[in-house]
Parts: sequence; structure tokens; C-alpha cells
Amino acid sequence: MKTYSFEKLLVWKKSRQLAVSIYKTTKEFPKEELFGITSQMRRCGVSIASNIAEGSGRQTFKEKARFTEIAYASALELLNQLLISLDLEYLKEEDYIKLRTEIEEITFMLDALRKSQINNEG
Repeated sequence: MKTYSFEKLLVWKKSRQLAVSIYKTTKEFPKEELFGITSQMRRCGVSIASNIAEGSGRQTFKEKARFTEIAYASALELLNQLLISLDLEYLKEEDYIKLRTEIEEITFMLDALRKSQINNEG
């Protein structure tokens, strides 16, 4: 079985794990939020890993960097949704801290990846 380049990236692996964590965490959210914040958070969680994967298939480093930027933006959107979920008391403080720490690690790695992509384009 072929291994694609994105599957080798630690940031993609961590983003994939984050998406799974978001799905598990939002299972506990109120049922009336299924089409609200639960759906939004799940889409954001999946979007981070998906944009890393899609960007890896692009031809130029500029295109790759653009998808990395989109993944970064999705991570920040997810952080915002975590904060709102905490405010609404859908999320326990310890779960929030764990997920926020994962997002911080991923955004740091995405920033480094984007910088390397931009430097390669030059």
C-alpha cells in the first residue's frame, strides 16, 4: 500500500488525532446542538487534517502554503468554538485545556510548515 507524503507529516498525524478527539468530546454536547456548534466543531477538526492532505497534492510551494494557511485558520476557528463551548458549559475545563494544548501545538507546527513552504518557493 502506498504511503502519501502527508501521512508522514507529524502535524497531519496530530491533526487527525485532534479531529477524533473533537468527535468524542462533542458526543457529550446537548443533542439540540447537533446541527449547531457540534457540527461546526467537527467540520473544523476534520478541515485541519484535510487541508494539510489536500495541500500536499498541490504542485507549487505557494499552493501548498495556501492550504497550510487554511488549516491554520480552521484551527483558530476551532479554538474559538472551544471557548464558546466552555462559556456555555458544554465543555469541562480539563477537556478545554487538553484540546487547546493540542491546537497550540498544531498551529505552531503549521506555522513552521508554512514558512518552509514559502522559503522553498523563493
